[in-house]
Amino acid sequence: MLACCQTVFAAGQLYRVTHEGKTSYLYGTIHVGRDGVYPLDAVASRALLDSRALVIELDIREDKAFQQALVRHARYPDGDTVQNHLSPATLRKTEQALARAGMSLASVQHYKPWLIANLLVGAELDKNGYQRSQAVEYALLAAAQKQDKTVRELESADYQLSLFDSLDTLQQEQYLLEQLADLDDGDSLKKSQALIEAWRAADKTGIQAAWHNATTGDSISAGFMNRVLLGKRNPEMAANIERIMQQDQVAFVGVGLLHLVGDDGLPQLLKRRGYQVEQLY
Repeated sequence: MLACCQTVFAAGQLYRVTHEGKTSYLYGTIHVGRDGVYPLDAVASRALLDSRALVIELDIREDKAFQQALVRHARYPDGDTVQNHLSPATLRKTEQALARAGMSLASVQHYKPWLIANLLVGAELDKNGYQRSQAVEYALLAAAQKQDKTVRELESADYQLSLFDSLDTLQQEQYLLEQLADLDDGDSLKKSQALIEAWRAADKTGIQAAWHNATTGDSISAGFMNRVLLGKRNPEMAANIERIMQQDQVAFVGVGLLHLVGDDGLPQLLKRRGYQVEQLY
């Protein structure tokens, strides 16, 4: 049985979940990384090795399903463009931000405002060396493939993108404006770096601060994170994890780090369902 070891380098957060003789591990990931930095520490690597299955939010290798979801939830129908859904002032700010990121409005005009916002945030991270292609999930998937493990998804690309598509037209424009403002004054990069560095150091205080920063305030972004991206999904994830554990498998569950934080994070939700939950770091 895996034991906690305080002297071993650790990243993120790792929990052991047990119930009626069954054990699973719950690991907090980040969705970007840097070239040459292997994200899995010795304790998490051993937990994955001891598990029969890898469970992640989404198998990010499956591009076809993601592209189909983009068409369904993130693109306007033929004949429609984002220019028809943004005020002139917002459109002007968007064009300026796209130009700074090396993109044109024409290249993204068929996308909805929430996706344009997310693309710009991703471009800013990429420019500063944080790449989605180096996400922790890729390391987990590579290790699972090498160890010949079953890979399961907690969600689907269609479901994840449908959540953003649930924002109405005004909310999408406001969400875009908030991301543009954060990009303009450097807050977007600072927030991302704070979360990444807290994850890298397994800094509980820093992780809590990043979660609080992402979920607090009266912005559309904070409300959406708190109410939907975490508040709606966490109970659904907990129920799915419970079903997986009932199938008599030892599973390694990797989910975005912020899903593990707060009174309604996955560890607390599983405790309320009667599971023993121990934080290893």
